[in-house]
Amino acid sequence: MKTFFKILFACCFAALFALPVHARGQRDEAAPLRIGILPDADSLPLMVARDRGFFQAEGAQVELVMFSNPNERDAALQAGRIDGAISDLLAAAFFVAAGFDVRITSLTNGRYGIVAAPDSGVASLADLHGRRIALSPNTIIQYTVDAQLAGAGVPMSEYEAVAVPNILLRLEMVLNGLVDAAGLPEPLLTAAVAQGARLLSTTETTGIDAGVLLFSRAALDSRLADVQAFYRAYYRAAREINANPDAFRDFLVAQAGFPAAVRDTFQFVTYTSPALPEEAQVTRTLAWLRDRGLLTASLSFADLTDPRAIAGN
Repeated sequence: MKTFFKILFACCFAALFALPVHARGQRDEAAPLRIGILPDADSLPLMVARDRGFFQAEGAQVELVMFSNPNERDAALQAGRIDGAISDLLAAAFFVAAGFDVRITSLTNGRYGIVAAPDSGVASLADLHGRRIALSPNTIIQYTVDAQLAGAGVPMSEYEAVAVPNILLRLEMVLNGLVDAAGLPEPLLTAAVAQGARLLSTTETTGIDAGVLLFSRAALDSRLADVQAFYRAYYRAAREINANPDAFRDFLVAQAGFPAAVRDTFQFVTYTSPALPEEAQVTRTLAWLRDRGLLTASLSFADLTDPRAIAGN
């Protein structure tokens, strides 16, 4: 079952991943806004808005570009091949620190969590003192793992972080008991639980904001009306999902690239009205990056955010 799931999930990614190459500097106002997405809960309202025709109805030309991993997405944003992306607070800080003129325009409603191996004996976050946790180091996954554990009294110095950047390998390792727990995003979080892992915590239940939408400053300055129309369509789709999430279970597999194994068990997040992250959350994220030696630039909330895209929403 685990091998089948791995093959199935990889095929879903491969079938959906396609990135037409545009030369740097050839983006213009006549072209659609190109938004980088991943097959995850954060991106679902954008896919629904596209398939329901909400972007056109709100007066926005939008092309969604599916990526199979954040590294490919970030490279496309740096090269100017996309105008915006579903991303995270850490990536935003890295972009701005490196001199790439992007801004956070809103939070998204994804879900990251920690699962325990089926036979690990771990029943709560507090049980992870001294245990081995598989994660992707120096990424949003490790940040959310640290934040969830800190809330349960387990500081980062009191668990063993096992570096497993490959997300499918991380899933296999926790299911087979090679680590005590793992940090995972959706939909692999649901997939792990469906195959016997114990769900210990999620960012949704612990109030940790992590996912964001980013836009280039160039897009915000030259195409603000288009970006605002994009957001109207986004929230229209979000409200439709909230009203009847079970109606979108087939959509998860057929359009959003989720594995069929999670169709019936996925717990939909509640999508909220677009808003910037709280300044305190951004400050905590920047502090975590500095504590780990990952950020030396002096950045502030104002350096990373731009409220114009959601003004009036």
